[in-house]
Amino acid sequence: NESIDDAYSITTIKMIFRNLFLTHGRTLGAAAAAGGAGAFYMNSNDSKLQTTTKCDDSPTIMGVLQDISTRLTNLESMVGTPPAAMLPPTATTNRSNGIDVVLGAQWGDEGKGKLVDILSQEYDVCARVAGGSNAGHTIVVGNKKYKFHLIPSGILNEKATCIVGNGVVIHLPGFLNELDALSGAGIDYQGRVLLSDRAHLVFDFHQQVDGSQEDKLGRHKIGTTKKGIGPAYASKISRNGLRVGDLQDWATFERRFIALAESQIMSHPGLEIDIPAQLAYYKSISDRVNGMTVDTIQYTNQAFKDGKKILVEGANATMLDIDFGTYPFVTSSNPSVGSVLTGLGVSPCKLRSIYGTVKAYCTRVGEGPFPTELDNEVVGGVGQHLSSVGAEYGTTTGRPRRCGWLDIPQMQYSALINGFSSLNLTKLDVLTGLPEVKIGKAYKHKGAYLPSMPASLQVLSNVEVEYEVLPGWTEDISTVQHFSDLPVNCQLYVLRVQELVGVPIRWIGVGPNRLDVIDRGESYDLQSGVTGSSE
Repeated sequence: NESIDDAYSITTIKMIFRNLFLTHGRTLGAAAAAGGAGAFYMNSNDSKLQTTTKCDDSPTIMGVLQDISTRLTNLESMVGTPPAAMLPPTATTNRSNGIDVVLGAQWGDEGKGKLVDILSQEYDVCARVAGGSNAGHTIVVGNKKYKFHLIPSGILNEKATCIVGNGVVIHLPGFLNELDALSGAGIDYQGRVLLSDRAHLVFDFHQQVDGSQEDKLGRHKIGTTKKGIGPAYASKISRNGLRVGDLQDWATFERRFIALAESQIMSHPGLEIDIPAQLAYYKSISDRVNGMTVDTIQYTNQAFKDGKKILVEGANATMLDIDFGTYPFVTSSNPSVGSVLTGLGVSPCKLRSIYGTVKAYCTRVGEGPFPTELDNEVVGGVGQHLSSVGAEYGTTTGRPRRCGWLDIPQMQYSALINGFSSLNLTKLDVLTGLPEVKIGKAYKHKGAYLPSMPASLQVLSNVEVEYEVLPGWTEDISTVQHFSDLPVNCQLYVLRVQELVGVPIRWIGVGPNRLDVIDRGESYDLQSGVTGSSE
C-alpha cells in the first residue's frame, strides 16, 4: 500500500506539471522570452519542449519544468504506477473528440476558410455560430474558386455535416442562392446542411434599413456591408424578430412578419415593404427550408457525446467584435470565442483547440482606426505591394482593403481574449520581394508605452507605433512544404512573430491554393498534449 500511495502522489504531481505545460505553456513561453529567451520551438532531435536562443544555452523556465517532469517519470517507473481507477479525474480525459475552433485574430479576411477547408476533411461536423452573410470566405480548389457567405467552408468535404447555428442571422434568399451555386458546381449538399430553428432571419427590409442608415452617416459611416446584419440583430434584441423555426408554423410566421414589417415602416419613414409579395415568397420556400431545420443544440451535443469531431468556423474577427473591437466600427455580433458557446449551445468544457488566424501583415475593410496602416496609393510603396500581390479586395463587398504591417499589440490583445492554442499565419508569400519587413511591436501615447489595446478610439487613432525591422527575402516560397526549407530570413520573421505574440505558429500559408500551407504538426498546438517536432 505504501508503494501505491507513493505512486499515486508521484502521478498526481506529474499530472500537475503536464497540465501546467498544456494550460500555461504560452504564458511560460512569454515569460521566458521576456527574460531573454528567444523563439519558442520544438527541437526535432530531442522531444522536450524548450525555449532557447542560439547564443544562450542556460536553463529556461520550460526547460526546468520539462526536466522535473522527466525525473518524475523515472521515479514513477521505479515505484510503480497505481491502478487506473485510482488516478484522480482530470479535465482533459475526453479531449480526443473536443470541439475545435478557427477564429479571425485581426479585422477579418485573414483566410480562415482555407484552414477550415483543410481541417474539415478530418471532421464530422462543421459549424457557423455568429454573424451572417457579411462574412466571406474564398476557397481555391485547382482552377475553381468557391465563395461562401453563410454556408460553412467544410461543405467541400462530402462526408461533413454543416450546421448554421442559432447565433447566426440568415438571409434565406442569399442562403438558397449559395446552395444552388453549389449544385451548379457539382457539390452534393443534400442532407448535409442543417439550419438552427433558433437562428434569426434577415429580411430584405433589414438590408434596406442598413443601407439607408449607413448612407445617412455620410463621412461618419461605420463601413458596414449593408447586408442587414445590424438591423436583424436589433430586431432580435428588441424581441420582435422572426426565427427560422417560425416557418414551421405558417400562421404564426405570417402574423409576426406583418407586425415586424409594419413596425419597420413606422420607424423608418420612406421605407416601402411589399408585405403580400414577401409573404408569398416565404410561403414558397418554407418546405425547402423546413427540410433543413433542426434543433442544432441537441444535434451538436449528441454528436459530441457520440465521439464525433466538431469544427467551428468563425466569421469576421476579434477586432470587429461588438464588445472587444474598435467600437463603433465593428460588426453586430461576437466573433470571438464566446460566440461558440452562445451561438452553438455547447458548454465551455467541450472546447479543445482554438486556432487564431492571422495574416503575415494586416488589413481591414471599412472605417475605424488602423495603427499600422500604409498608404495603398503610393506607387511602388509597400501598401500598394501588399494590396496588389495579396489581391486585397473584400469577398463580400469587393471593396479594396486597407493594408498595413503586422500589429503585435493587437495580436496580443486578441490572444488574451480568445486563449489561442496555436496560430495560422497566412499569406506569408505576399511579403516576398520586400527588402525589409516591419513588425509593429508596441504602442506609445504621449511618450508612454500602452500596456494593452485602448478602448478609446481617440487614443488608438493617435498612438505612435514602435516598429522592429527585419531583413526581407526574395526567394519564391509558394512550393515550400517544410518550415526548415523556407529562406532563413523568412524563418526568422515567423519565429519572431511567434515569440512576440507568445503563441506557437502551427500553419503557415505560402500560396493561394488550398494545399499551399506548411503544417508544423500537432506539437505546435498547446492543447494537443503532443511533444516533439513534427517538421
